[in-house]
Amino acid sequence: MAESGRYCYRDVVPFCAMVAVECTNVGVNVLFKQATLKGFSYYAFIVYSFALSTLFLLLPLPFVFRWSRGLPPFNVSLILRIFLLGTIGFVAQLSGYKGLEYTSPTLFSALSNLIPAFTFILAVFFRMEKISPKSWSTQAKIVGSLVSILGALIVVLYKGPTLISASSSPHQSPHVDFLKDSSPQQNWVLGGFLIAIEFILVPIWYIVQGFFCTGLSSLVHTWGIHIKGPVYVSSFKPVSIGIAAAFSAIFLGDALYLGIVVGGVIISIGFYAVLWGKANEELSEYIDSSQSQPTSKVNQPLLL
Repeated sequence: MAESGRYCYRDVVPFCAMVAVECTNVGVNVLFKQATLKGFSYYAFIVYSFALSTLFLLLPLPFVFRWSRGLPPFNVSLILRIFLLGTIGFVAQLSGYKGLEYTSPTLFSALSNLIPAFTFILAVFFRMEKISPKSWSTQAKIVGSLVSILGALIVVLYKGPTLISASSSPHQSPHVDFLKDSSPQQNWVLGGFLIAIEFILVPIWYIVQGFFCTGLSSLVHTWGIHIKGPVYVSSFKPVSIGIAAAFSAIFLGDALYLGIVVGGVIISIGFYAVLWGKANEELSEYIDSSQSQPTSKVNQPLLL
């Protein structure tokens, strides 16, 4: 019984939790798309989402978790950093939701896998990432980043033939009639670039904040990293593409295009290449540090 309970806690529960989080994230995007089709302002949607997250997630945290260390001093530097984080986060979400209004949740989920590539590029730019051109890890991260960007360009610029036809679309409010003034391809490209802007700003947000946990999905991801490690948690991200395609077809009646499938597969390949490079780099650093400590136990497992 103890072994089965341990297996359930370390394997079954994390798997179910990661899939549930991806379904929740996609569900929010589908809900937003459905709301805008009914005429709901996406500005109001963002305000309500921030208000609900603050009320039900952020405010109760101090009463649930105990701080292991004292709070940082409340000075001008902290105020500016909070303001910068809020501005970057708000602009990122504003761009993402506006792009989602022009496109589909499936495209949004496909482009979300660009985050590791953009994070690596920005980390190199800010000199937070070491570059060793002869290292397999660095080569994998560089190639993976380029492949992910190539896949993103295919998703945004090429729709291709329809694989699954759109069903009868839900009733659209006159609020979205302005989208008909320009061609669907123009809206698709503009929306794709707006979504890409969000996923460029998100790594900047990560770099500025260092580490800060907000939202239910971040809490679950933090717990999953503690149980299974960061690579395991990140490996579920491409699953959101399939979930978004299914949800969009069922609840929105959206069509599925060949460009999304091809581009999504290419982005996922680049995504896993970047992850492999990062994991291999961390493994090499762990082996080097272990070999430099002669007092370490020989029979200690390599992967804790």
